[in-house]
Amino acid sequence: MIDPATLPALHASHGGIWWREGDRTQALAKGQAIARTAETPVLLLNAPLTGQRLGYPELNGLDLLELWAFLHPSRFLVPTPKGLAEALGLPAPTSESDIPALLQQGAALLLGRLESPDWSEREGGWTSAQALHRLRWPWSPLVAPRIARPKEAERWLFSKLPEWEEAQPRPAPRTISLKEDQILARLDALTGAGAEPRPGQRAYAAAASAAFTPRKHRDQPNMLLAEAGTGIGKTLGYLAPASLWASEAQGTVWVSTYTKALQRQLDRESLRLFPDPAVAAKRVVVRKGRENYLCLLNLEDALQGGFTGRAAILAQLVARWAAFSKDGDMVGGDLPGWLPTLFRRNGSTALTDRRGECIYAGCPHYRKCFIERSARASADADIVIANHALVMINAARGRETGQRPQRIIFDEGHHLFDAADSTFSVALSGQEAIELRRWIMGPEGGSRGRRRGLAARLSDLASYDEEGGQAIRAAVDAAQALPADEWLKRVVAGEPFGPLEALLAAVRGTVYTRAEATGEADAGYGLETELAEPDGALVEAAQEAALALDALIKPLVRLSRRMEAVIEDAPDWLDGAARARVEGAIASLGWRRDLIAAWLALLARIGGPADPDYVDWMTVDRVEGREYDIGIHRHWLDPTRPLAETVLKPAQGVLLTSATLKGGGDWSNAEARSGAIHLPHGAERFEAASPFDYPGRAEVLIVTDIKRGDIAALSGAYGRLIEAAGGGTLGLFTAIRRLRAVHARIADRLARAGLPLYAQHVDPMDTGTLVDIFRDDPRASLLGTDALRDGVDVPGHSLRLVVMEGVPWSKPTVLHAARRLAGGGSAYDDRLIRARLAQAFGRLIRRAEDKGHFVILSAALPSRLLSAFPPGTPIRRLTLDEAIIAVSGAAHRETLGEPAPLGHQGRESGLPPSGTPEQERQ
Repeated sequence: MIDPATLPALHASHGGIWWREGDRTQALAKGQAIARTAETPVLLLNAPLTGQRLGYPELNGLDLLELWAFLHPSRFLVPTPKGLAEALGLPAPTSESDIPALLQQGAALLLGRLESPDWSEREGGWTSAQALHRLRWPWSPLVAPRIARPKEAERWLFSKLPEWEEAQPRPAPRTISLKEDQILARLDALTGAGAEPRPGQRAYAAAASAAFTPRKHRDQPNMLLAEAGTGIGKTLGYLAPASLWASEAQGTVWVSTYTKALQRQLDRESLRLFPDPAVAAKRVVVRKGRENYLCLLNLEDALQGGFTGRAAILAQLVARWAAFSKDGDMVGGDLPGWLPTLFRRNGSTALTDRRGECIYAGCPHYRKCFIERSARASADADIVIANHALVMINAARGRETGQRPQRIIFDEGHHLFDAADSTFSVALSGQEAIELRRWIMGPEGGSRGRRRGLAARLSDLASYDEEGGQAIRAAVDAAQALPADEWLKRVVAGEPFGPLEALLAAVRGTVYTRAEATGEADAGYGLETELAEPDGALVEAAQEAALALDALIKPLVRLSRRMEAVIEDAPDWLDGAARARVEGAIASLGWRRDLIAAWLALLARIGGPADPDYVDWMTVDRVEGREYDIGIHRHWLDPTRPLAETVLKPAQGVLLTSATLKGGGDWSNAEARSGAIHLPHGAERFEAASPFDYPGRAEVLIVTDIKRGDIAALSGAYGRLIEAAGGGTLGLFTAIRRLRAVHARIADRLARAGLPLYAQHVDPMDTGTLVDIFRDDPRASLLGTDALRDGVDVPGHSLRLVVMEGVPWSKPTVLHAARRLAGGGSAYDDRLIRARLAQAFGRLIRRAEDKGHFVILSAALPSRLLSAFPPGTPIRRLTLDEAIIAVSGAAHRETLGEPAPLGHQGRESGLPPSGTPEQERQ
């Protein structure tokens, strides 16, 4: 067998490139390293990242992350040398030149586990290794000889997975009222003996019980708006009454989040409710949209030849993971977030149901489906952890009508408005229309894959029911009017085919005509214009498209009615599997009918009167000047109206909570953005301030001498601030282009100082993995955009400096302009900006012992927005040099262990603003 110690190892970073062969490590130039990796298999960690550092994106080799994924499919690993060393019990490398030796040691240890009887994930390993060997996986020559052939044939994944069972519907929850002493006793049990008393948390838990009292009015849930500052302990505060009510009333509480990070945190906290993991798995269920879960039928197709090359290797490793996964969640679950990125763009999304093509009971793996199992488990769970979008969809048009959420806790409630805005919006675009065509017609021409059209999915209905068969054929014929493959090329060339493509061509022409008048057409980014004053060509194209869509919706309506009649009549051929398949098709058809009806309403607007409830506009979507979609969009001016009608009013009790629920404004802002103003009796309120010592442990620095638009100065400021803090910096940007420019200028400089720098939209890793790396290394820094401004929990020394490139002004979109006009003009903008500043500042202090600086590199921050920060927080306007001194002084005191407070200067230090009068008026 090959000795891993004899294999060369490579490590590349912004600080240099190191190569180890035998017992000798040397530094190499990029050209030398690329040449050597092309000659021989080399050990490395994270091939895409290493290849990016080398400027050789096609780099492949013996990636230890792939070996880890084979050995320990569902175990967590921070994908860095330090993370690997800790996972294997090896000393962490003290310098980058030590990393190649670590890779050799790590490879030897991991390969040694293959021969150990203690390898807990052995089942299926031999069979998987043989399949990977046939696919020429680079690790196969080292892995396959080390796994002993089992005495009996190993169970394949699809025979190993357990089947879910149908259960009778759960009775309606009992009507009960919770007593405060019961809730506080449950809270004490959750926090544990010896926990520090938190008066704010106890008051919060008692107030949260309002959402679990019997409903008193029709169309009016018991609704509580609760703003509780960071450190109150909201999670256990609402889990105490929620779990108590679920236990005594025998009902289900839905806890809804906006970010996957909080979902993971809640899942971990569930062990406080149920210390036995087996019990916790039954009583607490995580629910997400279908597109997050592994589709077993897609996986089977991939394993049987649907994938080739590197994508086929990924499918085998995903199959290994699926055999040990808790719930089959590929996005934010126990699948390592870094695994799909190792294979670049090769196939991970094709393993989920992202196109709504599920055939339900027609699938041979239906009884083992992760999605169906999760849906059924949630029916009997005490706590269902979901996201805002899923809760809204389930309430509005979910298949599980008996599971519509009745008791709901919206955590991260300040995002509810945005989630509703996305959920209840409509887009008639080329991408949406071609997906509908494919769903109806199935594969066309030489296209491959397992996609099936209506006729294939409902072949038994078409065979046994003449009227249903006629409706299917009519729908397929009508779908010919929808955009087909290569639609965008034809539209750009001025040769559209069919009424929908002609409409998109007219939209594109209108958008470009108006953009040229304003000089925006050549800017390279996406273009948009109001759907107002359309010309004759656009009106005529909309009318023709509406006729085509009307011809399509009619057979779909007939087909739905026929399937409902078949279910009611129950003919002989309708066995259990056929019934489930038809019921699934009825639900899917309903969604598509609703979509087409919304498109028709949108097209009726073109040339007709505007609807004051909606904002309509047209877009040409582009990335760096390259077009990828064209469409017409409709959003509610106030999306909390459909939220109130479909989610809030049918519910029994709703708790909406956040640390920034009021969004930097007053309670009227919280009520408007939560939908409470649309309820007959509004909502109750609760407020608890954060217990943290912000005046003594945080400071806001507004840097006044960075010229707007000066990338060199902006980059220099970021580099110097990160060096002054010794890493531990979260950099927030409002534009990806500026983020990339700053990263390119400072990454090498920081690496030479021993300060790793990572960035969204630059490093080939998902956001969750980047945050894990950042959290794990106190000297690392992370640059990102909006996704990192909220929902990132990095307590302790790993995050001690937050730097914003500037004031997070709203983008001047058509939608924003309409809402700004309706919401009070500049006051509306101010509320949004204060909310964004508060959310960003909230990343800094996560625990009582945390401390740090919040820096804004812009003099254009008006004083009226400073109320976004906690009362008493010191705020200074100063030069970059002065900010460097403040940050480096704090870092020095931290190194020496001195507890000197940061905020001795006082609020704004009594200094006048350094911005211009014009900037102050913004």
